Amino acid sequence: MSNKTIKVALAGAGAFGIKHLDGIKRIDSVEVVSLVSRDLDKTREVAAKYGIGHVTTELAESLALPEVDAVILCTPTQMHAAQAKACLEAGKHVQVEIPLCDSLAAGEEVVALQKKTGLVAMCGHTRRFNPSHQWVHKRIEAGEFNIQQMDVQTYFFRRTNMNALGEPRSWTDHLLWHHAAHTVDLFAYQAGSPIVKANAIQGPIHPTLGIAMDMSIQLKAANGAICTLSLSFNNDGPLGTFFRYIGDNGTYIARYDDLVDGKEEKIDVSKVDVSMNGIELQDREFFAAIRQGREPNASVAQVLPCYRVLQQLEQQLAA
Repeated sequence: MSNKTIKVALAGAGAFGIKHLDGIKRIDSVEVVSLVSRDLDKTREVAAKYGIGHVTTELAESLALPEVDAVILCTPTQMHAAQAKACLEAGKHVQVEIPLCDSLAAGEEVVALQKKTGLVAMCGHTRRFNPSHQWVHKRIEAGEFNIQQMDVQTYFFRRTNMNALGEPRSWTDHLLWHHAAHTVDLFAYQAGSPIVKANAIQGPIHPTLGIAMDMSIQLKAANGAICTLSLSFNNDGPLGTFFRYIGDNGTYIARYDDLVDGKEEKIDVSKVDVSMNGIELQDREFFAAIRQGREPNASVAQVLPCYRVLQQLEQQLAA
């Protein structure tokens, strides 16, 4: 696989699939050859724009193409684990967008299948790749910074079921299994220590969407670091996720790919990696792992502990 072109099938031509297509355009020797999505006309439109030759509404059809080496799944959460398994069973490397699964058992099945096949299987935990979080990670690895607390806000205004492009969604998003997954994984990754304690409370269940629109999560790592995470679909204000790292010798606030210190002074993270785009960096890692025959950062095995915590929190909320 060293320098031949890696041929990719991408499933899910929605808002996030397009972010991957834009990222892949900037990566050498990688070509998207098949696009899968449920609305054929829209999929054809996207495929024409990105010069993708094969279009289908069925993932199985793309998996049957012998030239496809790898698959990126940007499909609804509920399909992730089953589709990741289908890709591995077809002998294809797979990157599945966050979350890996919406039940721990399903995630464990993906990890077991990855071990059996030896293929590259990674999950889109983008925060591991954003330059802002990488900058903090490198300081921690160098022994220059230790986290005492992470304070995280994940806020959206989503009182109807819309996607990032403002189009109606065919599925319901989830604060715990999707949005909290980013922070639960990032906290353990940045603390360099497993999560040993987790608590959650949630607001009322939405009458039509059937999910909680507000949630609060507390985490503690084995090394003593703590994390407080607030999530809301009700927030009519700045949208997105904001991370405050409170450490032994500084405070840093990460807003996507930007980083400032506690006094709001900008930190230059432009030299941290080859790009400022977290999705592109995530895709670069996926393809590099395939070429080098190694485990990627954010492999399904590495992120599984995050889903173990989410399962515990779900049981707590249900009780």
